[in-house]
Amino acid sequence: MGKIIGIDLGTTNSCVSVMEGNEAVVIPNAEGKRTTPSIIAFVEGGEIKVGDPAKRQAVTNPTKTIASIKRFMGHSFSEVSAEAKRVSYKVVKGDNNTPRVDIDGRLYTAQELSAMTLQKMKKTAEDYLGQTVTEAVITVPAYFNDAQRQATKEAGEIAGLKVMRIINEPTAAALAYGLDKKGKDQKIAVYDLGGGTFDISVLELGDGVFEVLSTNGDTHLGGDDFDHEIIDWLAAEFLTEEGIDLRLDPMSLQRLKEAAEKAKIELSSSAETEINLPYVTATASGPKHLVKKLTRAQFEKLTDSLVKRSMAPVAKALKDAGLTVSDIDEVILVGGSTRMPRIADEVEKFFGKKASKGVNPDEVVAIGAAIQGGVLSGDVKDVLLLDVTPLSLGIETMGGVLTKLIESNTTIPTKKSQVFSTAADSQPTVEIHVLQGDRAMAVDNKTIGRFHLDGIPPAPRGVPQIEVTFDIDANGIIKVSATDKGTGKSHDIRIEASSGLTAEEIERMKKDAEANADSDKLLRERAEKLNEADGMIFQTETQLKELGSKLSDDNKVAVEYALTELRMAHQSQDIPAIQTALDNINAAWKKATEAMYAQGEQGQGEAQPQGDAAQGDNVEDVEFEEVK
Repeated sequence: MGKIIGIDLGTTNSCVSVMEGNEAVVIPNAEGKRTTPSIIAFVEGGEIKVGDPAKRQAVTNPTKTIASIKRFMGHSFSEVSAEAKRVSYKVVKGDNNTPRVDIDGRLYTAQELSAMTLQKMKKTAEDYLGQTVTEAVITVPAYFNDAQRQATKEAGEIAGLKVMRIINEPTAAALAYGLDKKGKDQKIAVYDLGGGTFDISVLELGDGVFEVLSTNGDTHLGGDDFDHEIIDWLAAEFLTEEGIDLRLDPMSLQRLKEAAEKAKIELSSSAETEINLPYVTATASGPKHLVKKLTRAQFEKLTDSLVKRSMAPVAKALKDAGLTVSDIDEVILVGGSTRMPRIADEVEKFFGKKASKGVNPDEVVAIGAAIQGGVLSGDVKDVLLLDVTPLSLGIETMGGVLTKLIESNTTIPTKKSQVFSTAADSQPTVEIHVLQGDRAMAVDNKTIGRFHLDGIPPAPRGVPQIEVTFDIDANGIIKVSATDKGTGKSHDIRIEASSGLTAEEIERMKKDAEANADSDKLLRERAEKLNEADGMIFQTETQLKELGSKLSDDNKVAVEYALTELRMAHQSQDIPAIQTALDNINAAWKKATEAMYAQGEQGQGEAQPQGDAAQGDNVEDVEFEEVK
């Protein structure tokens, strides 16, 4: 069996590692560097440059130099239209509403461009090992959704790699950190701020088991955003002084980007830096120069909101893990952006302890991916990795409610099934509306897929048994299926990459779920009470047809009156009136059945429909749409 390499496919830089004996080795590229810029350039003559050669020519070729393409992975064009305006290359709307990079009329997907970086990593490993490499473990941000994971896997396949596993970046970092500490039980927090994404994961380590307790993050927060604060500040200052917006010229924008990144890096070790861009642009009166001093205090003020934005998910992840800061034994900082002093200060202030200095933030993720590759190939023994899914998954059920089948922070791989039924007599079709999110009502969550199960034989409502199954593999990729248990007919879908979530939507879902917890509870209770009433009406109508002749006239009239009262309350959606009507109809049935038993009638115990029984055993009504 060949070597399984580990690749950290980063927004800004990528890194490749492989197990050599009992140790993971980071492999230097052809330029002698241990990390490779995730940059692709198309130059004259059809040549494609990747990594440092591409980065070196970016200023003179800004519209054909592609950086930060990871931020477009697995998104629709409408989701990243704002992001597209921030880059120097041309991003257009392609087929299926996907973002494409236009290079001289040839449209490239984010997967194709990422594959070029992966090919560079593959070649780097092959040159080092002296053998062909066909298998890899590739890392993704923990908060990547299904669409983004699918896109990453596709990029690997385009690059000629069989992706053996998609692994979360903070989990990979924990593997690298904890491999030599297998004898020690501890809880660790991994704060991972990269070039374009942010993750926080809380893990428990012990006896070779690496268990993720919770994860949170922001897939559109990273070092790029800190650079953009400097870019916007420089551009605004220049616009005020010279009346020219440098962001409108691709070459000037590229120079601002490089200057901003350089200034950010210098401010990690210096209190002040000078940004000097001679001949940054020109007017009829001659060339214009940009010279500005930026202090660390100014920079930290410019980026204060970004730092604070990263800390909210940290608190949430700790809460979801059921831990307090005092329970955390070690804090690990991952990603080049954690070299900013303010980041380390904020994290250490939150946890009340110094962050571990035992890992290289640029390389630790690739090392962890290589270790996972070793686990899969059998080279690394006695290591078990238990990761989680970041968001809840479920389907829409009657009343517009989200019925969760898999809760957020559930250990993967996992498979969950639940039986549902039809909402109308002789219903031939059910629509399975698959959702992702944590709000109570379906409309407040993200649709990630819809499909129909047809050919259901005619039957009264509530009789057909439709089993819906969610299957999440170890890569975090989702498959949903529905089976009519009566006929054995089934339908399944793998959620398509075009239906991914934006970082804003994920953040909104999480924040809304917390802010609207009380109102969500009321809405859900209202929907459940309406469903209960609907079920009781249906059950009572059925039982009256079957048992009406065996009831005394007085009792039958009492039940029919209570039924009319319940129908009116259900129609008006008056919840207190519905509860009163339900109490009345249960009382009427209780009296009627007691009278039947007193008269010696046998075998009629089922005549009394209780509130819970009206819903059936673990069977919920599916919101349906009849397909003609």
